[in-house]
Amino acid sequence: MSFDPNQLAALSAILRLGSFDAAAEALSVTPSAVSQRIRALEERVGTALIHRGTPCTGTPAGQRVARHAEDIALLEAGLSRELSLTPATGPARLRIAVTADSLATWVLPALAEVEDVLFDLVIDDQDHSGDWLRRGEVSAAITAGGQAVAGCDAHALGSMRYLATASPAFLRRWFPDGITEPALRHAPCLTFNLKDGLQRAWIARHFGTRLSPPSHFLPDSHAFVEAAARGLGWGMNPHALARDPIRAGRLVGMLDAAPLDIPLTWQVSRVLAPALAPLTRTIRAAARTVLIP
Repeated sequence: MSFDPNQLAALSAILRLGSFDAAAEALSVTPSAVSQRIRALEERVGTALIHRGTPCTGTPAGQRVARHAEDIALLEAGLSRELSLTPATGPARLRIAVTADSLATWVLPALAEVEDVLFDLVIDDQDHSGDWLRRGEVSAAITAGGQAVAGCDAHALGSMRYLATASPAFLRRWFPDGITEPALRHAPCLTFNLKDGLQRAWIARHFGTRLSPPSHFLPDSHAFVEAAARGLGWGMNPHALARDPIRAGRLVGMLDAAPLDIPLTWQVSRVLAPALAPLTRTIRAAARTVLIP
C-alpha cells in the first residue's frame, strides 16, 4: 500500500503539534486542507487515525502510520546523504528513547553532532525503553543489558556507574551507626519515578535483601543530585553528576561509595540502521567519554 506524502505529512504534524490548526500553520496550508488530507488517509487505511481532542492524539493505527512516514523520511535522507544530493524536503524527524541520566550526562553532545535531523526524545527508564522499540514507536533506544530487541542491531555502550549518595547531615541523622539494613528500612530515599528500581537494586546487591524504604519521587536528574545534597533523602546518582558535589563535601558515597554499574546498549531498527549510522557513531563515541568499559 502506498501513501500520499502530503497526507502523511499532515498526520505527522497533527500528532507532533497536537491540533489541526497548528499542523496547518506548520505546513502553510489551511486547516480545511489538513482535514481533507486526514479524511482521505483514514478512508485509505480504513480506520480512524486521530483521536480528536485537546491535544489531538494518535490511535494505535495512526501512530503506526506516522512512524512509517518518519521511517521513510529517514531512509530518503540517508540515501540523499550517500549520493551527495540536497534533500528535497526539510530535516528528517527521528524519535528515540533515552534515559534521563544519559541525557543529563553524555547524550546531548552526540545528538548535536548529527545534522539535518529533528529529534523527538522519549524519556524512560533504561529497563523499559526497549518496550518503545518493541511497539515500533521509536527507531532507536538506549536500553539496559545486552539482550537485543527483535529486528534491531545492538551495540554495547559500557556501564553507567551509580553511587548511593547522601549529605553528611542526612547520614548523621539517619545512619548514626553506619549503613545498616534496619536504618535503610526507615531512612527516606529518592526515587526518580515508579519505574526506578536502582535504590532497591543497590540494597539487594549489598545487603542481600529487598526493601522498599519510604521514598520521595523526583523525576529530574539534576534536581535528584541537589535534593540529596540538601538532605531530602539518599539516592543513586550517576557518578558523572555526583563527582563534583562529593569533592565539595556536599555529598558522601555510602558504603565507601560502593557502586552499582548498569550496562547500557544502543539498539537501532535494523531497517533504519544504515540511515542512522552517523548517529550510531556519535552515540558510541560520546558513551566512551562517560561510561565504564
